[in-house]
Amino acid sequence: MSESADEDRAQARRRRKPRLRDERITLVHGAGGKATHTLIEALFLEELGNPLLEPLGDSALIEAGGARLAFTTDAHVVQPLFFPGGDIGSLAVNGTVNDIAVSGARPLVLSAAFVLEEGLEVADLRRIVTSMAEAAREAGVVVAAGDTKVVERGRGDGLTVTTAAIGLVDERVSLGAEKVRPGDKVIVSGTLGDHGMAVMIARGNLELEVEIESDSASIYPLAESLFALGEDLRWLRDPTRGGLATTLNELTEASGLCVVLDEKALPVREQVVAACEILGLDPLYVANEGKLIAVVAADRADEALASLRAHPLGSEACIVGEVEPEPEGLVLLQTAFGGSRVVDMLAGDPLPRIC
Repeated sequence: MSESADEDRAQARRRRKPRLRDERITLVHGAGGKATHTLIEALFLEELGNPLLEPLGDSALIEAGGARLAFTTDAHVVQPLFFPGGDIGSLAVNGTVNDIAVSGARPLVLSAAFVLEEGLEVADLRRIVTSMAEAAREAGVVVAAGDTKVVERGRGDGLTVTTAAIGLVDERVSLGAEKVRPGDKVIVSGTLGDHGMAVMIARGNLELEVEIESDSASIYPLAESLFALGEDLRWLRDPTRGGLATTLNELTEASGLCVVLDEKALPVREQVVAACEILGLDPLYVANEGKLIAVVAADRADEALASLRAHPLGSEACIVGEVEPEPEGLVLLQTAFGGSRVVDMLAGDPLPRIC
């Protein structure tokens, strides 16, 4: 099939209104790709839609008392509860404050609700809560409210943590897909796929002798370093479920523009590449929990890159692509061999329960 035929089919699919045809929920609906988006848009948004929810951003932006606030909520069901580089406690904090940060806001406070399964070791729970407290201190937030429930053995999967956060939007920025312009540069703050592969290997059912640590961390310092760009900072996201590919597809779908990625510029650790090759996965679709994607005006890209690289979390930041006017709504990858291919939104469920 020709390249143009692939593009035509992808564009036609995106123009169709999502319809939820599934009769039962499966793990695919939680993978962050096409099935997740269909579930959200054809069920939740249809029933709960309102001006705050309809943008489907990482946070809702609220005007209150003359201030602009960012509000977000998140649920965490990762298995195993502990993995190299983190655990469900630190992940719950970082994942939530990162949604605030990429909305252009400084995280202020968190809430946390714990659903505990009967039989969970108290020592494990203490270790998780201690980790959560440390992550909150590093992120500059406090857990200001919470709740605890206990369910019967076999009905709770050990532990589920649900968090919410409020942040104060920085007056220097106004972010959104509608701000993105042709010619803008796409920057990632570091290597791709670290968290997803770390969790996958930590499950212990794969005989892989590869050491990979999750990148779970608060990215607010990185985001804040870019706020000085003002209106030249167009859009921010963190590539969690569905990875870089799915996140950029969300951008192109919302903006009607195209993102062209340079395969040779994509930063991926050798260990992640090796593990993905063994498992038949594409690092473009594997999640991070401590990286950001920024779209910035072309003439400020070098400045943005320098700002990110000045921080330890952004030392491997690089420009990976450019925004183009067409083909509308697509992400394309310029391959190392000189060709190009459409990078569509994630389909299927290669990495369930990683956040």
